[in-house]
Amino acid sequence: MEEQLRGHGLTLRHFPQSFEHSTLGGWIATRAGGHFATLETHIDDLVESVRAITPRGRWESRRLPGSGAGPSPDRLLIGSEGILGVIADAWVRVRPRPQFKASVSVAFDDFLRAAGAVREIAQSGLHPANCRLLDAAEAELTGAGDGSAHLLILGFESADHPVDPWMGIALKAARDHGGTPGDVRTSSPTGLKYAHEAKNGPIDEQGGTDRPVDTWRGAFLLAPYLRDTFVACGVLSETFETAITWDRFEEFHATVMETARRAASEASGVPTDGPGSPRVSCRLTHVYPDGAAPYFTVLAPAIRGGEVEQWDEIKAAVSAALIDAGGTITHHHAVGRDHRPWYDRQRPDRFADALRAAKRELDPGAVLNPGVLIDPARDA
Repeated sequence: MEEQLRGHGLTLRHFPQSFEHSTLGGWIATRAGGHFATLETHIDDLVESVRAITPRGRWESRRLPGSGAGPSPDRLLIGSEGILGVIADAWVRVRPRPQFKASVSVAFDDFLRAAGAVREIAQSGLHPANCRLLDAAEAELTGAGDGSAHLLILGFESADHPVDPWMGIALKAARDHGGTPGDVRTSSPTGLKYAHEAKNGPIDEQGGTDRPVDTWRGAFLLAPYLRDTFVACGVLSETFETAITWDRFEEFHATVMETARRAASEASGVPTDGPGSPRVSCRLTHVYPDGAAPYFTVLAPAIRGGEVEQWDEIKAAVSAALIDAGGTITHHHAVGRDHRPWYDRQRPDRFADALRAAKRELDPGAVLNPGVLIDPARDA
């Protein structure tokens, strides 16, 4: 799809980590999140209309830029994970490909001050394309840093105009919270240049690259394919992604980090500190004016022959912590079967009843993806 759009100078601008092996229909069915950290973070924001085939017949909504005519038919299909129908066609919002880009990494000594900078940028109306905050452990894990500093990966892009002024405002906010910017890398239709942002002055053309940005991008694309490799090497790895409002972020982050560290230690039979102890890291993958999406990574020594049970124990403990602390069980990884027990706790009971009624009407034989989102056995 992107290759076809490229010939017209267009892009959908939706790039999940699973981009190489996923489809537009799959993105819609799972409410997939993309690479971009603000504004249109999910496929929801890019869908204009959907056509689906259900056991009871065709489902098709009108193509409209917006509508206030009751609950949206598209919204019921987006994130339905295959339980209501098979998504056959969709109209989506494409745009001109970006021509002007700028990216930089910013180092911080204090993670919560860095989160404060991210909050200010998210609430500024600047809408950066990338605003990922990696804690020091996450930065070291991905090779973007040496573990001595927390890193903010910041980027702007536009199909219409240079983005240097927006980058300058964002960097001032980062400096105000104790951040130290690296070299700003910019590109435009006239060519590529690398620049160093000094104080609040203009971006001057110089040589060099921002290695943390390039290294992190490479690690991001490889991450989904490394879990099986890690476990074969004796390292159990798992991730937990969620979302929480800014007013609860500090306590939420501390609670989940401690729970993950303790659960991994107990499940692995190793102490929480010292050689061979579990590693827990966090990054903010998407940011909004009212909150952020923290993404936690857990690495622990694998128990040979007991990896599944070990994974189950860690998964259950951290997932319960996410729900108990007021977060969501998933921000962009969908529910499926792994997250189903905690999704049952998160969704309102009356909504579950309404969803069962919709499934009963559209799929009376309960043949579509049974056991996902709701339990068909309760429909009898």
